[in-house]
Amino acid sequence: MDELGIVSSIDDLKGFVREIQDFPKKGINFKDITPLLANPKAFAFSIDSLVNKYLNENIDYVVCIEARGFVIGSALAYRLGAGVILIRKPGKLPYECSSLNYDLEYGSATLEIHKDALKKGDRVIVADDVLATGGTALATIDLVKGFGANVADTVFLAELSFLNGRDKLKPYTINSLMKFDY
Repeated sequence: MDELGIVSSIDDLKGFVREIQDFPKKGINFKDITPLLANPKAFAFSIDSLVNKYLNENIDYVVCIEARGFVIGSALAYRLGAGVILIRKPGKLPYECSSLNYDLEYGSATLEIHKDALKKGDRVIVADDVLATGGTALATIDLVKGFGANVADTVFLAELSFLNGRDKLKPYTINSLMKFDY
């Protein structure tokens, strides 16, 4: 960030991401984006940088992954004039849901989406805060495809490139604003 407090580059944004060692468990260095979200200029620069690619793409919905993906995806949807679809952990959505169990590196998890959330042919973007191993994003894509909707792109504020999540999401396009190699 320059002396006027203007965020003008991706490197400026990276200055708002703090690393928390041994969170949520020992050996993990967590990339905390909450300082970036709390700074209006950094947050605006982030959303503006991500959304420009899609302004003329006729996106119907942004499918947001719980929980920080709700923040990123909702802002993108607002700027695109698109709807917001929530992907949540079991028992968090109030209506009838479709669910998908998927494997994690150490265990398994389940995601849910409302049964009436999408329809065949809808154009969607899948959005989350961070692309790590790609498992949750891939499960979300599988849920979306179950409706016959089309995944136009996947969007992430940050990508932990050393975890190779990008490889798991092939052939889908990945739009990540910041990349961390460590």
